[in-house]
Amino acid sequence: MALDQQRLQSLSHLELLAKQVVEGFITGLHKSPFHGFSVEFAEHRIYNTGEPTRHIDWKLFGKTDKLFVKRYEEETNLRCQIVIDDSSSMNFPAVLPPSKGGRGDVNKITFSVYCAAALSYLLKKQRDAVGLSVFSDKVELHTQAKSSYAHQKMIFSELEKLLLPVSEEANKKTFATNALHEIAEAIHKRSLVILFSDMMESSSPSGTGALFSALQHLRHNKHEVILFHVVDKSKELDFDFENRPYNFIDMETGERVKVNPAEIKETYVRSMAEYKKELMLHCAQYRIDFVEADIKEGFQQVLMPYLIKRSKMQ
Repeated sequence: MALDQQRLQSLSHLELLAKQVVEGFITGLHKSPFHGFSVEFAEHRIYNTGEPTRHIDWKLFGKTDKLFVKRYEEETNLRCQIVIDDSSSMNFPAVLPPSKGGRGDVNKITFSVYCAAALSYLLKKQRDAVGLSVFSDKVELHTQAKSSYAHQKMIFSELEKLLLPVSEEANKKTFATNALHEIAEAIHKRSLVILFSDMMESSSPSGTGALFSALQHLRHNKHEVILFHVVDKSKELDFDFENRPYNFIDMETGERVKVNPAEIKETYVRSMAEYKKELMLHCAQYRIDFVEADIKEGFQQVLMPYLIKRSKMQ
């Protein structure tokens, strides 16, 4: 089939990447999980007296002598809210853009944006509604979920802004607790909430308990939630550094400390493992799907959990 060159030229770089990722992923599946997702007709239900008659299936009435109404995908489609942590810690590791000699390396925010773009493309392909929320120490952006083409273009535009280089002095802290509470209240209809975050909350008097409470708030409001715990596993969890002195910089506060990784590795790895275990336990308690999203891995780890959750919500 010939490519629509005019259509391709109208797509941004991010849209083209999302299109390639999603369609490549679908092609690689042995059995497509999309069967029935995007068809116009969904199912029949019994006609209730007093309802409009325009959707009655008269052919079925002729066969069964019973009144049934056709339900369409507009009545049953999914609403999805994609939530991205845009705090400074998400810019780890520091990478150069290709325009400045970079090799196309991916950090946590880039990985999250690429995943969000792929999901947004997939949602639109399935005629689902998608919204976007971005937060750091506050909610920076929140859009309601819509399924229009214009809305999708706006979402891609906002995602591309997150890829722009940031100043080292930006020091955007993470206060996910307040932001997630605010986002939970702003999503007015039951939705699938897909959260991309490293869950590195800036220190606060209320501690991690308040952060877990914010996650619980999303579930309390009847939303289905997938948390993609975005990490550079080799560096942030395994602390895989050479045995020599390093200057470590807190990307959210600018604080610097010089240390040999070998001297603190055991304590650091144990501490991170304990926090991750606590996070996973709370997610299990609240029935939140926890996915460790290592930025060195591919998009399959993002798309497959979404597809599994999507099929359960049909």
